[in-house]
Order: sequence, then structure tokens, then C-alpha cells
Amino acid sequence: MKKSRTKRIIGLLIAFLLFLILTNPSLLPLPEDAKDTLYEVWSGLFGNVEEVSGSVTINWVAIFQIIAILLLMSLIYNVIRWILERVTPKTGKGKSVHTMLESFTFYAVVLISLIWCLAAIGVNVSTIFASIGIVALVIGFAAESLIEDIITGLFLVFEDEFNVGDIIEFNGYRGTVSKIGVRVTCIEDGGGNVKIVNNSDIRNVLNKSKALSAAVVDAPVSYAVELEKAEETLKEILKSLPGKYPQMFKQIPVYTGVQTLDASSVNLRVVAYVDEEKIFDAQRMLNREIKIGFDKAGIEIPFQQVVVHNA
Repeated sequence: MKKSRTKRIIGLLIAFLLFLILTNPSLLPLPEDAKDTLYEVWSGLFGNVEEVSGSVTINWVAIFQIIAILLLMSLIYNVIRWILERVTPKTGKGKSVHTMLESFTFYAVVLISLIWCLAAIGVNVSTIFASIGIVALVIGFAAESLIEDIITGLFLVFEDEFNVGDIIEFNGYRGTVSKIGVRVTCIEDGGGNVKIVNNSDIRNVLNKSKALSAAVVDAPVSYAVELEKAEETLKEILKSLPGKYPQMFKQIPVYTGVQTLDASSVNLRVVAYVDEEKIFDAQRMLNREIKIGFDKAGIEIPFQQVVVHNA
């Protein structure tokens, strides 16, 4: 990746130098006769290059201006990012606005730098903006998806459909929103994989962080166990959970009844309402506490057994 970027920079630099020399022969450190000869050759090949030089002023002063502009805008961008990095929003809404500002800052700095650099080399920027109506239709078709992404991103933030830190499900993909940008939204799954989605493609999203989610566990007991005893023991186990794990269980999990009668077990269903990000931890904790509680009460949990008969 680094080698590819380096080659790209070298290629752009060579192209820029060639363009500079092509449109401004006077910049070459050559005698005047050689410059005139070179100018005639280039004019024969490419036409009157003075027309380019007349409309675009590329000289050392303009180059220094461009360098100064880029350095200044880079400084402004880094200062803004420095400030944003030291602001830590506490709410999901604040985090969403924060990531949107980071993305917007980048695009704004690039756009302002481009306009400023064009003005530095003599391009009449006001004329370009005045004639924007002529090419507006073409640009509109070319950048239709980009404009849609930007508008949708703003609606996502300000309509509070979901925020950074929320867990959402989108087209079968479940993950935590890590960034909402001007153009794209990043969703990170439990394995750390990041899915990057264009804002305009985000539709029919299920926000699982809006309310508590149901962690469902089925606790199997043997047919030999007295059902009422197993139910009472299970309820006592569930009552103790908010006191033991207050950060996970904000309310007592609910025993909903006998879910199924399997070949070797009676399955008792338990539902705990917890925060979405804790749903899998809650299921594991329920299984652990039910197993420990049943063991202490002498309630058998059936398991597969192999019976061997000697001939």
C-alpha cells in the first residue's frame, strides 16, 4: 500500500512538472535562444501554449502561493481535528454529530483549498460559479448518489434514527455504529469487522438499542424431577440475579413456562430483558446460574448417556 501510494505521488509530481514546463518554457534554466527554439517546437506540436500561460499564471510566485495555501489549510484541518479529538461526547447523539463534523471538516478543507489554489494561478473562480447553471444538469446526474448520501447522512443524524454506539441490524448484518460520516456510515460487528455503507443505501434498519432486548434461555430438566419443585427453584435463582449482577440484569428475568417436551427433557423457558450489547453475556450468565442453582437443589439436567450391554 505504501509503495503504491509512493508511486502515485511520484507519477503526479512528474505530470505536474511536465505540465509546468509545457505551459511555461521560461521557467527552464536555458539560454534564451534555446527557450525560443523549444517554444517553437512545442507550439508546432501542441499549438499556441501561450494561450494556456495567459489564462493560467504558473510561475514561482503562484507555486509558492499554492504551497502556502496547502500548508495553511493543512494546519487549520489539523487544529480542528485536534479540538474534536479532545471533545468526548457522552450521548449517542453527540457522538453522531462529532463524527459528522470530522467528516464534514475534511471535505470542506479540500473544497476550500481547491478553490483557493485555482484563484492563485489565475483561474476566474467567480466565472466558474456563474456558469455553474450550464453544467448543473450534468453534474447533478454524475453526483446524484453523492448528493443523496450527504442529504441522507444529515437526516440520519438529526432525525435520531440511530446514533454512534447503537447496535443496528441492516440487511442481515448486525453491528455497532462506529461512525456516521457525510457520505458513509461504518458498522462494526462483534469480530471487529467494519462494514462501510453508503448513507443512501441505509433503509429498513432495525435499531436494537432503542429498547431492552430479550435474552432467551431454555433450561432442560429431567422427567424424573418434580416440575413444581424445578419451577420454584428456577424462580428463586432468577430473583437473585439483579442483586448479584446489577449492571447486567436491571430487572428480574421472567420464567414464561414449559416451552417444549423433548424426548429426554422438559424445557423451561426464561426471558431476561437487557441492553442489546449485553444480550449474549446475559444468556451465558443465565445458563451458568441455572446450572449452579439446579446442582445445589439436586435437580437433574439430562444429558446423553451410552449404555453398553455385555454379550
